[in-house]
Amino acid sequence: MEAGVATLEDLALTDPASPPCRFCGASLERTFVDLGLSPLANSYVETGDLQAPEAFYPLHVFVCERCLLVQLPEAARPEEIFSDYAYFSSVSTSWVEHARRYAEAMIERFRLGPEHRVVEIASNDGYLLRHFRERPEPERVPVLGIEPAANIADAARQAGIPTECAFFSKRKAEELAGRGVSADLLVGNNVLAHVPALNDFVAGLATLLAEGGVVTMEFPHLLRLMEENQFDTIYHEHFSYFSFTVVREVFAAHALELFDVEELPTHGGSLRIFGRHADRDRRDVGDLVGGPPGPRVAELLAREEAAGLLDPATYEGFGEQVRRTKRALLRFLLDAKRQGKRIVGYGAPAKGNTLLNYCGVRTDFLDFTVDRSPHKQGRFLPGTRIPILAPEALREARPDYVLILPWNLRQEIVEQMSDVRSWGGRFVVAIPEVEVLP
Repeated sequence: MEAGVATLEDLALTDPASPPCRFCGASLERTFVDLGLSPLANSYVETGDLQAPEAFYPLHVFVCERCLLVQLPEAARPEEIFSDYAYFSSVSTSWVEHARRYAEAMIERFRLGPEHRVVEIASNDGYLLRHFRERPEPERVPVLGIEPAANIADAARQAGIPTECAFFSKRKAEELAGRGVSADLLVGNNVLAHVPALNDFVAGLATLLAEGGVVTMEFPHLLRLMEENQFDTIYHEHFSYFSFTVVREVFAAHALELFDVEELPTHGGSLRIFGRHADRDRRDVGDLVGGPPGPRVAELLAREEAAGLLDPATYEGFGEQVRRTKRALLRFLLDAKRQGKRIVGYGAPAKGNTLLNYCGVRTDFLDFTVDRSPHKQGRFLPGTRIPILAPEALREARPDYVLILPWNLRQEIVEQMSDVRSWGGRFVVAIPEVEVLP
């Protein structure tokens, strides 16, 4: 697979009626899935705005026939999406634990100490960097967060994490480098998929990464998305959906070599990729890691090829699979309502908003949903206008069914809300297929 690299200027000159691939610039003509029109998935509605109109944007995902990047053309500017964000990473206990394990593993593997610096892009409220900074004084690793949402960057600073409020780009990386800032470990968890200017972003990674340093990125794995019907992870904040094959080409185009990859259970199945400067002499003792790429690289490339991800025709059946799920969920909800059952939701995640808006589920099916985040409570889901309440409301309502919207956290939620079963309530998930949990 060979493809050129599209510059920002190339993309700006392209006819908007024929959207360009954000990696190679080719015209996008093959549909991956069309989820219709939907509001921004994290644009929660305030009570005072319930009578105001909402903006809806196309959720039409394409696959590039030249480079095979699956992508959503930019419909809203990043400033509209991320400048005041409702997602705080620290709310999920399992995600904080994931971050703690990551920090411990990176410190051990790359022998990180006070002479190194860890920089995280899209650092949210400092949930990850704190595990480097809060180590005992002799082992404390200097950190820097880069977070575009002002409200979340403020929360990180209040927690003692040095944070710059900015969108990451090559220009931002050059500014930091000009101030003497570089990253021995450069981290980006669930951010790579969120950037519309993909080549500019990866070029920035190469600029900020120290000589001999390591970059790790985590993102949902396209193979798992397709195999497990995770279409609700498609929303406007996610511009790209990566296979390992394609992301390796993207990084190689900016002289970054992927030397290892891990498969993770997070978000329904994610990849953690490990990159380094491709033009370095691996014998340099200053490198955190040397040697040839590990065996997991070749193994995953071969598995993706065997699954057909190098063939554009493989992507054609996903849309019908999604439509079957919509029909199954509506059938379950209609049957439950005919039986007089009460249904509420658990969680107010972005993925839930894609599911509910695509399926046309509103308060005629879900009375309300609950969420642990105080930043979402008292607001309404975008598009569907379903009210978001505190978890205590669920216990007061004692519903027959609880539809878990963040299905990737189903085990955590079932354990936290185990008393639902005390009144005969049942938990339900819609992904990968509609299932009433035992």
